[in-house]
Amino acid sequence: MEPEPPQTKHIIMLPFMAQGHLIPFLELAHHILNHNPTFTITIVNTPLNIHYLRSATTNHPSPPTQLHLKPLPFNSSDHHLPPNSENTDGLPLTQIIKLFHASAALEQPFRKFIHDVVVSEKRNKVCIVSDIFMAWANDVAKSFNIFNYTFSTGGAYGTAAFCSIWLNLPHRSLSGGTHDEFSVPGFPESSRFSITQLHQFLRAADGKDEWSRFFQVQISLSLKSNGWLCNTVEEMEPLGLDVLRNYIKLPVWCIGPLIPFKMLKKNLGSDTGVIGPRSGKQPGIQPEHCIEWLDSRATGSVLYISFGSQNTIGESQMMELAKGLEETKRPFIWVIRPPIGFDLKGDFRAKWLPNGFKDRIGKQGLVVHNWAPQLEILCHRATGAFLSHCGWNSVMESLSQGVPIIGWPMAAEQGYNAKMLVEEMGVCEVLTRGVHSRITKEEVSRVINVVLDKSEGGKGEDMRKKASKLGDLIRASVEDNKGSSYRALDEFLTSAISGF
Repeated sequence: MEPEPPQTKHIIMLPFMAQGHLIPFLELAHHILNHNPTFTITIVNTPLNIHYLRSATTNHPSPPTQLHLKPLPFNSSDHHLPPNSENTDGLPLTQIIKLFHASAALEQPFRKFIHDVVVSEKRNKVCIVSDIFMAWANDVAKSFNIFNYTFSTGGAYGTAAFCSIWLNLPHRSLSGGTHDEFSVPGFPESSRFSITQLHQFLRAADGKDEWSRFFQVQISLSLKSNGWLCNTVEEMEPLGLDVLRNYIKLPVWCIGPLIPFKMLKKNLGSDTGVIGPRSGKQPGIQPEHCIEWLDSRATGSVLYISFGSQNTIGESQMMELAKGLEETKRPFIWVIRPPIGFDLKGDFRAKWLPNGFKDRIGKQGLVVHNWAPQLEILCHRATGAFLSHCGWNSVMESLSQGVPIIGWPMAAEQGYNAKMLVEEMGVCEVLTRGVHSRITKEEVSRVINVVLDKSEGGKGEDMRKKASKLGDLIRASVEDNKGSSYRALDEFLTSAISGF
């Protein structure tokens, strides 16, 4: 009789259906397999998202053979969504909530897949790592008597604020008028939040609306997991981690930054090279051309502008931003999409920018449509600041390279991230908040000049020094055997093995 094959350790990952969640899960899988190649990892999701991940994996320099991608059946039309809408990318906010609720339709096919792995493949030892927004996986895990870990793709501060505010809706105690600040359960009284930092749907939430019904249920379920993973660095967010751990009463492992290892170094120019499209999407400019353009710029002189994979701004905001950029005469790279109210995947119209803008900026700036090689840009020595929506992936990519941030938070926990970047870290200047705020070219110009100013003793120089120190800290966290994130990943894997 032939001996039975040795048991394998199998981690099954379930990300939410958004680029800002899919890519960190994929990077976490790569980090785990680089750390301990004895694991097998399967990422499960809808067919279109698996296609994205497969494209991104193909671009990885050495895709691991232990990484598998499993599509689960999903038909967006069954949920009153447009055909092939399996991702937040390109969906308006009114449709995104439908996708959130539709994600629960994956529970039954996911349960069947876990059954096949646990029961049919008896030799496998299994645990689940699920997105905080897919927390029904905790019930699935318990029914098979296996461990489930919640993975928050955000930072500790933003995650803690997001969870506490949605579960408690503390802003509802505000009585109106000019006073708009409120305290948040779990946070010190000195860390008061502003109503302007909340997404428009959260401002209106009463616990019975469709947004509350989703987030309150999923966050509550996630508190039943065996521990949380957080895409941050232990030494980076002392207040946020203290609040998060005290609030959820579960182990929290800081395993960030979830960035390709080759990019975690200070770049002096084009030496880092190109890592390829991590999202499975092709950029609107060839990375090599972008790097060549940056090579011709002075160190720390370029402003990079991008609002993430699913955000854009209004027509009037776009016009004022363009005028302010032109007025500064500073070099920039602007990733641009059609404004709010138009098809984000449609053609860009010249009327959305000042007349003759592209001709006048000449060599001053690059206007890139839809997608840009963000990591390559942020890693380049010429990049001096990042005008960002403050999504956590962008924050980590920017700070890992010591690049300070100009904040324009728009949704999710972005307002809380910006608050922390300003108050706790001193590496951010907020330009405005929200997609309906009014900005002027004068304010755009002023903020850009403040952050890019290199005068000794100036605010911009101070922000750069603080960002540089954070970059050193982030890079040190992944050093073999001694970095805090390296050790945390080791501790998490030990915990996962103990649950097999």
